[in-house]
Amino acid sequence: MSLDLDLIRKQFPALDRPAVFFDNPGGTQIAKPSIDRINKYLIENNANHEGMFETSRKSDETLHEAHVAMADFLNAARPEEIIFGNNMTTLSLYFSRTLARNLNAGDEIVVTRLDHDANISPWLLVAEDKGCKITWIDIDVEDGTLKVDEFAKAMERKPKIVAFGYASNALGTINPVRQLTKLAKDAGALVYIDAVQYAPHGPIDVQDLGCDFLVCSSYKFFGPHAGALYGKFDLLNELKPYKVRPATNELPGKFETGTQNHEGIAGVLGALEYFEWIGNQFGQDQAQAWKDAGFSGRRLIFKQAMSALKAYEFELSRALIETIQDVPGTRIYGLTDMKRLDERVSTVSFTLEGKHPNDVAKQLGDAGFYVWDGHYYALAVLERLGLLDQGGMVRVGAAHYNTLDEISRFGEALKKIAG
Repeated sequence: MSLDLDLIRKQFPALDRPAVFFDNPGGTQIAKPSIDRINKYLIENNANHEGMFETSRKSDETLHEAHVAMADFLNAARPEEIIFGNNMTTLSLYFSRTLARNLNAGDEIVVTRLDHDANISPWLLVAEDKGCKITWIDIDVEDGTLKVDEFAKAMERKPKIVAFGYASNALGTINPVRQLTKLAKDAGALVYIDAVQYAPHGPIDVQDLGCDFLVCSSYKFFGPHAGALYGKFDLLNELKPYKVRPATNELPGKFETGTQNHEGIAGVLGALEYFEWIGNQFGQDQAQAWKDAGFSGRRLIFKQAMSALKAYEFELSRALIETIQDVPGTRIYGLTDMKRLDERVSTVSFTLEGKHPNDVAKQLGDAGFYVWDGHYYALAVLERLGLLDQGGMVRVGAAHYNTLDEISRFGEALKKIAG
């Protein structure tokens, strides 16, 4: 069943304005069920944790519901494996520090040049503090993919921690995460995956991947500014957290430091309820394959939803690439082969000959097309491409509420800028 874009767009109040939101890799618009959950929490349930009164009990119920829903979304084994926090960056800085307790001088940590800096700097800081060795995995500059052979070679040295992304926020590349995870686990390493850029675009199954940690942020998948981390239960249980003494020693609370952003977590629940709606409305064509794989209930509905969105976004990726390539003077960085669309999300970055990326982004913004320019915190990618000192790239990222007509109009605006 194809998506009904008119019906979907009605779920996003921000889309009523005359603007085209192609800034989605930096943050999507928020779905109405998420807004409703936030408002409901603040009006009806606003209280601190574990009080002996109604609003506190309702607050705790909402937080538990969010943990259960997030576990279902990622196919985690249990809700205690979900840790909420401010965002992926904050969670990663916290957990890298926690994992560093068990590292020694000379231990090896592997990072990649395809990653957002939030999955690089935490490990560089750990290495600096603990005397660990950092190994960088390079990218193929021609198509923006990770050098898997180089990755496999690095595993021969038995690193302690391996960090990589599910999808690149700069180039849109989807890594072969299952293959990378197996290589790392076979080498005895802990695997830490940044799934921020992939989460709004396709289904995630942490049990199938076999990773130790996976992190995402709900403001990239139609919710509020909040982050969520999955960690294997036994591993989380063994780790010693940085926390205040009165805080619980039980999961997930021992890692959810201080008073959490309760209304934000309620908003995460609302965003996940939006995905449930997508799955029920538009995911029936995807149902049987996931049933055959053993999924049922809400976990099945989530898989239906994300598979339906992924199928539609193939069209968006194809249209974006063709539209940008049709503009004289443009150069796309990353995969452009239409036979390999399953290896990328609908995020496309480019340069325009003779134009600074910031000027292009400003002119597009003035024309009502919201895009990003610069390095988007993917410093290693831009350095490797030789673009960091040249203003970076222009980044256009489509989400499932975007239309082919918006892409066509974007192309016309870009042609005018190109002259």
